[in-house]
Amino acid sequence: MVTSVTSFSRTGLSDWLIQRVTSLVLLAYFIVIAYQLVGSVDYTSWRLLFDQTWMKVFTLMAALSLVAHSWIGLWSVFTDYLTERMLGPKGNIIRLLSQLGASLALFGYVIWVVVIIWS
Repeated sequence: MVTSVTSFSRTGLSDWLIQRVTSLVLLAYFIVIAYQLVGSVDYTSWRLLFDQTWMKVFTLMAALSLVAHSWIGLWSVFTDYLTERMLGPKGNIIRLLSQLGASLALFGYVIWVVVIIWS
């Protein structure tokens, strides 16, 4: 059974809303990048695009959206399939370790994006 400790006190409605909002941010980012790629792409134009503050903020928003979207999806899969019922007595330990690994990887991803975009 999922407890409030492993769900971080989120509700299904808030997860649903976060997934929808983050998917719209990711769609908008994809459209902007696709539009840029359709035109002539060279290093100078790409550099000029990413030197603008609005693009840096938009990229950071997209990265945070990707992390939030991914975390909710992974949390759902982990809590549905990595359980004692499915994996035996070590199921909860495997789930918690998987959640820890995924959260560390996603945190590392955000740090990496921040370093690349803002340096």
